[in-house]
Amino acid sequence: MSDLEALAAEAYGYGFPMVFNLDEVGRFTRKGMGSLPASPFNRFSHATGLAGPKDTFVSVNNDTVYSIAQVDLSGGPLLLHVPDAAGRYYVLQFVDAWTNNFAYVGRRATGTAAGRYLLTGPGWSGEIPAGVTRIAAPTAVATIVGRWACDGPGDLPAVRTLQQATTLEPLDPDTPPPAGLPPLHDGVDGAELLFFEKLRTWMRAFPPSAADRTYQERFAPLGLLDETTPYAAASAEMTRALTAGYREGRERVEYATTHSDSPEQNGWKLTYNAFDYNLDFFETGTLNTPRWVIADRDTARIVRAASARAGLWGNHAYEAAYAMTWNDSEGQPLDGTQSYTLTFTAPPPVDAFWSITMYDLPDYYLIANPIDRYSIGDRTPDLHHDPDGSLTLRLQPQRPTDPEVAANWLPTPPGRFRPILRMYQPRPAVFDGTYTLPPITRVARR
Repeated sequence: MSDLEALAAEAYGYGFPMVFNLDEVGRFTRKGMGSLPASPFNRFSHATGLAGPKDTFVSVNNDTVYSIAQVDLSGGPLLLHVPDAAGRYYVLQFVDAWTNNFAYVGRRATGTAAGRYLLTGPGWSGEIPAGVTRIAAPTAVATIVGRWACDGPGDLPAVRTLQQATTLEPLDPDTPPPAGLPPLHDGVDGAELLFFEKLRTWMRAFPPSAADRTYQERFAPLGLLDETTPYAAASAEMTRALTAGYREGRERVEYATTHSDSPEQNGWKLTYNAFDYNLDFFETGTLNTPRWVIADRDTARIVRAASARAGLWGNHAYEAAYAMTWNDSEGQPLDGTQSYTLTFTAPPPVDAFWSITMYDLPDYYLIANPIDRYSIGDRTPDLHHDPDGSLTLRLQPQRPTDPEVAANWLPTPPGRFRPILRMYQPRPAVFDGTYTLPPITRVARR
């Protein structure tokens, strides 16, 4: 590759998380997603049920009911009110434009009593009302990802009551309407050039930490620091470089999702540090300790890109620990042409709950199945346990004929797939090696 092409590939990897993220932010305000109706900035969209195949979001969870708000603080702060959840597990996760998880409100972080919070944008220095906790957002546009534990259809009315009592309102009633995402130049054609136009526009609107602003200077030869777009009339040389860099950068991000440095255990990638790339912004509910921060910025940028691609809006592991695998116990890719077992001799150690959720490849979406089951966990009714207390799950596309096996069936897509194990409020044994995840084992054909 030429120097310019190599620089463009580097810029793609750096900018992909923000571009991918803000594309989703815009989609949520315009179209919504499945059970989440479209909602304008600074207003919650509350799902009416658990996520399913219509919720086309990367690695969407099937454990909790979502409440999501896209917030724009350019006009002034917002007051957030959360109700008394009476001990129920929930979390409101705060994500900035660069995908930093910069705050948490919920059972682990702040308890389940009612509370009031003031969400402020960059540079704000006003007076905080009495009895209100400030949460400072690093960028003017951010996302609140709310997740409410739900024990099935009968529990939905109680969740709905909590959702309706979770509200956002301007601190100042005269706050101007939110500006939202800045518009893009409409004369830029092609996916490759449009990506760099989004990156240029949104980098200017939502600057990152000081250290990353210094890093961004290296991308000046690509036009990413220009005040106006250079891509509507880019030279042939620049177009070739950006196109080649875009394609190479995209391949690198895809590779990084499956070839991370995360430790492995019986074929599982223990991605417990996949969301530790936030090095600069620590508000309510976050842990700013060496255990939960990737100190090297170059490494953090790679991890950020891979995590956005495979698990956008995922939590830090101290909130919810994730393990995922693409392969069986023999190192072979998981495939719906095969049947597999997964045996837990002891359940994952958690203070909330755990689950296994099934996703297709390459999109990491939920796929429709005959019994509308997309996850299995400790809240799944009528599972069959063996006499010794162990739990054996069956992973395959077709319903098993044995009723006891069918009770523990997690349907797979017909092709390649990747499951995720989620452990909400994990105990120390998850991280110190005391607890070992079991392998996924292929069932021999008869």
